[in-house]
Amino acid sequence: MTVTDMSRLRRFEEFEENGFAIVRGLFTAAEIDELCAEFAALHAAGPVPGHFEPRASKTGDPADPLHAYPRVMQPHRINALSLRVLLDPRLRDVLETLLGEEVLAAQSMFYFKPPGARGQALHQDNFYLRVEPGTCVAAWIACEAIDRENGGLEVVPGTHRMDLFCPEEADPALSFVREYVPPPPGLTAVPVDMEPGDVLFFNGSLVHGSGPNRSADRFRRSFIGHYVGASTQQIGSWYRALTMSGEPVALPESEGSGPCGTEFAATAPH
Repeated sequence: MTVTDMSRLRRFEEFEENGFAIVRGLFTAAEIDELCAEFAALHAAGPVPGHFEPRASKTGDPADPLHAYPRVMQPHRINALSLRVLLDPRLRDVLETLLGEEVLAAQSMFYFKPPGARGQALHQDNFYLRVEPGTCVAAWIACEAIDRENGGLEVVPGTHRMDLFCPEEADPALSFVREYVPPPPGLTAVPVDMEPGDVLFFNGSLVHGSGPNRSADRFRRSFIGHYVGASTQQIGSWYRALTMSGEPVALPESEGSGPCGTEFAATAPH
């Protein structure tokens, strides 16, 4: 068995056991710098309806950093670099090892998460994508040093073996989305510290989320892709599948899907 084969086997075993696996340094520092510069330019250029919609804080409302720096939804549909990252052959290689089949790309997102921004409460991705049969897999690319201080990701190992939970309502002071899945009895959320270029792959049923960015001057930028196996028969209407060579794949729509996270109204307390 080659070193590469052993590495693939280890990732597969970690993924099967815990619901996630980390590949350190999959993207280079130069590639991450290019990606961050691309989204800095997108932010400077202003709104892109349906994808990136910053808004001004209302008079009398406390300033919310996410008003100026909301997440970018489906950037691969409007940005060539985002599409290239989403379909990167290195991601494909890992994903096909984890899923055991060809993969399709279904979604991309970019989070700026500036200092002071709220997090996203613990949740399950397939609650939104509604992939049938099976589930989705996320590839979460760190674009800078990420830890608890700046709102790094936390995961609940073992929940990938469980069904989708019915979410409770999150605390709007801590989360910008409504859905919250508390860790099941006996299980605990654990932090995942990452460096720029690291990629966290995780099962769509894995409970995960993040707390607020409590740092004084550190963003927590990340690029996320969601993928499904080629055997997928249904997916939510918000998502349009592509082969990893960029060809569209028509899949029947499943019910109950939506964007990843139902955001609190702009007037919600925080």
